[in-house]
Amino acid sequence: MDELLRIDDLELKVGARTILNGFHFVLHRGEKAVMFGPNGAGKSSLIYAILGYPGYQVTRGKIFFQGRDITELPTNERVKLGLGVSFQNPPAIRGIKLSEMLNVCRPGISPDEAARRAAELNLTDFLARDINLGFSGGEVKRSELLQIIAQQPALALFDEPDSGVDLENVELLGRRINAYLKDNSGLIITHQGYILNFIEVTRACVLYDGRVVCSGDPKGILEDIRQKGYEGCVKCRVRKNDEK
Repeated sequence: MDELLRIDDLELKVGARTILNGFHFVLHRGEKAVMFGPNGAGKSSLIYAILGYPGYQVTRGKIFFQGRDITELPTNERVKLGLGVSFQNPPAIRGIKLSEMLNVCRPGISPDEAARRAAELNLTDFLARDINLGFSGGEVKRSELLQIIAQQPALALFDEPDSGVDLENVELLGRRINAYLKDNSGLIITHQGYILNFIEVTRACVLYDGRVVCSGDPKGILEDIRQKGYEGCVKCRVRKNDEK
């Protein structure tokens, strides 16, 4: 299967703090994966590293996307290669309408398509509003997803899509993300995993202590996390792997 994203032996620092250490990960084209991890494990930092955000310093290792080494590329060049992200806490942007941002995501998108996509996410009345300004938590997440759908990236990164969202919005977001991922590649970052009630993913990983400590069936891993907590899940999974 064709590799879309490969991360080899990554060490990531923010200031003097090491966030990731010996981090390895591969995502294949067409794959839909989820990465679990406790708060503070470095899940969002991983996304920022993939995007090449300033302040997230790769001190060892390489990041490959679409077969190209992007470790030293600026963020805008990485996005042009086909990276898209739905942020956990995106900013409000005064003076830029959501409809205008959709044209940035996909230049020339027709008003009819923009309206249809917005209607699918209950955002029709938000197209003429400044991005995220006065939006509720669920409205912000739906706005982010709308921009991803417009962009159609080769790889969509979803950072905590179920964080700060009520149950009704979690279901709407989950079902729309699931529909989008049927024909696209994606990596979902989540701490709680509620959104997986509505999304079919093929593989799960656990980020713990700066690296991927286990990988396998999403439902099994999530059940272990819910029953034992992250520390207990990791100990159990590592023990089972050692026994093999």
